[in-house]
Amino acid sequence: MIGGLFVYNHKGEVLISRVYRDDIGRNAVDAFRVNVIHARQQVRSPVTNIARTSFFHIKRANIWLAAVTKQNVNAAMVFEFLLKIVDVMQSYFGKISEENIKNNFVLIYELLDEILDFGYPQNSDTGVLKTFITQAGIKSQTKEEQAQITSQVTGQIGWRREGIKYRRNELFLDVLEYVNLLMSPQGQVLSAHVAGRVVMKSYLSGMPECKFGINDKIVMEAKGKSLVTSGGAGGLAGGDDPARSGKPVVVIDDCQFHQCVKLSKFETEHAISFIPPDGEFELMRYRTTKDISLPFRVIPLVREVGRTKMEVKVVLKSNFRPALLGQKIEVKIPTPLNTSGVQLICLKGKAKYKASENAIMWKIKRLAGMKETQLSAEIELLETDTKKKWTRPPISMNFEVPFAPSGFKVRYLKVFESKLNYSDHDVVKWVRYIGHSGLYETRC
Repeated sequence: MIGGLFVYNHKGEVLISRVYRDDIGRNAVDAFRVNVIHARQQVRSPVTNIARTSFFHIKRANIWLAAVTKQNVNAAMVFEFLLKIVDVMQSYFGKISEENIKNNFVLIYELLDEILDFGYPQNSDTGVLKTFITQAGIKSQTKEEQAQITSQVTGQIGWRREGIKYRRNELFLDVLEYVNLLMSPQGQVLSAHVAGRVVMKSYLSGMPECKFGINDKIVMEAKGKSLVTSGGAGGLAGGDDPARSGKPVVVIDDCQFHQCVKLSKFETEHAISFIPPDGEFELMRYRTTKDISLPFRVIPLVREVGRTKMEVKVVLKSNFRPALLGQKIEVKIPTPLNTSGVQLICLKGKAKYKASENAIMWKIKRLAGMKETQLSAEIELLETDTKKKWTRPPISMNFEVPFAPSGFKVRYLKVFESKLNYSDHDVVKWVRYIGHSGLYETRC
């Protein structure tokens, strides 16, 4: 898949060069340096085609990582792989910098030989790599360690080692959602979807098995037939449908699971069953487009008074329970390019005109649910000769709320450990819901 992998510093000097296929020559290294790093104009695209060779690059601080290929490959997969390499390097020696790369020169080559084979990604799990590639880049030599390596690489549970013990068994679960919205000035939803992640921190002894249930309704394809699984990951017995029983359900359009999830059990029992890795990991990702609870509504009113004045009024409404608080609220209201001055009045928070961004920035620390506040602005404009009308960019918004806008709920989270003497009741569990703004815009 990948013909070669190169790492450059900000001057274009090659720090790491690893070629996996014969069709990539030394001239590819110079081509990327000349056409991308030393280009006269800034190269904005992460994919560059030079002489029938594709360069996929990412940049971290002053370091460029470029994957090179002459084949028609999946671009998303290449970028996912590059990001995974960055994660692996950071887990070994921290910050990605020129000094750290030079100090860990041998280690990086050893990692690249393990992660990639003839250009095809192999095992990139940090936990597995650390069992047989130490910080100094020396492989384990003892029989016990070799036996452990063999079970880690060839066994079914490569993401978790045996013999983990904690004095207190704890599970932390975060449901993180990002709401994306485009709304018309009249309040009609033009497009809306939620991208969610379930992140876990596992501090459990032994080799526990966890079962995780949510209030989902997943649409999926199986054996050529379209199936609608109601209460799918909730593991409801007897075909109990949450929609019929009056319990709220979230319709998940698509989802991705961590490799620890037993997909066979998910398809047969409709339950998320897994042996968790030790520490923090992402259990699943999902996307939903239906029945989204929009946390905030922005109502804009723009009135042009002649050619030298404009009046703007923005009403902000919170649409969640009064007991909850929205935080880190920021509303960005665009202004015309010929703005000369702005007079602001806001009932809550602080508002300021930023000439560098051609926008009014309205910040509110906290806002309770079912509340309403507003901002009024008088904008003075300079007279211009151009007859072109102002395009009126949308009003954008950032926020954080303590609930899942999609309606995603954790029904249960159970832990089973047969070898050690602790049960599900001995595990301390924490669940937190956080809703963030993605691209949250209202046209004005």
